[in-house]
Amino acid sequence: MNEVIKTLTSHRSFRHFEDREISTEQLDAILTSAQAAPTWIHGQQVSVIVIKDKARKQTLASLCGNQKHIIEAPVFLIFCADFYRTKLASKIEQIPMEAIHDVDMLLVGATDVGISLSNAIAASESLGLQIVPIGGIRKNPLEVIEYLNLPEYVIPICGLCIGYGYNDPGHNPRLPNEAFIHQEVYNKDQEQIIHTYNKTYQEHQRKLTDHENPPTWTARVASFYKGKHYNDRYPHVASMLKKQGFTCDDIKN
Repeated sequence: MNEVIKTLTSHRSFRHFEDREISTEQLDAILTSAQAAPTWIHGQQVSVIVIKDKARKQTLASLCGNQKHIIEAPVFLIFCADFYRTKLASKIEQIPMEAIHDVDMLLVGATDVGISLSNAIAASESLGLQIVPIGGIRKNPLEVIEYLNLPEYVIPICGLCIGYGYNDPGHNPRLPNEAFIHQEVYNKDQEQIIHTYNKTYQEHQRKLTDHENPPTWTARVASFYKGKHYNDRYPHVASMLKKQGFTCDDIKN
């Protein structure tokens, strides 16, 4: 197994960070790696906002649901799907950008952000740093857009805390390969696999938390994705998309 694969398969998310800066060289390497990721049609539909100022991290931590690791981490990156430059290209060429109303544009932007984010995570961990992604950047997206001065056609997708982590949470066990890897066609017969995985997941959580009977994986996931609870977490995403110009007008009932 080579060093790249060792880094990728050793990932864990840290939520406690030392009061210790990362070097300019390290940050530059991480950002260069993030920008080197492939993008749809080489459109480069990703931008990264670098936040190091403590006061600004405190504000963003509050907007993300009071996540203190954003304050602790020396660097907080915000990955945005960015079609503002696409709009400028269209203006320069005097061609209308009608595709912004197609729902596939959201998939393009989110996919490109995900690939870039993954590069940044791998680069950070290869340098001996620790990370945790922050989906909570979408919790109050209208305020985040204003605070970061994001123009139209730019939307915040995910944050990333980077620093020297401590309180290693250990490696969360993944689903068995049979649930993740599908040969030729999708395998829908997974219920027994998931029941077995629940026991593995509970055992890991028991060691991590000292709780005698921690929730199963299915209980955690089902509780998170039930309607009202999820809407309470991210109630303004639709408003954010509309404000930033992503109207998805071509969606038909």
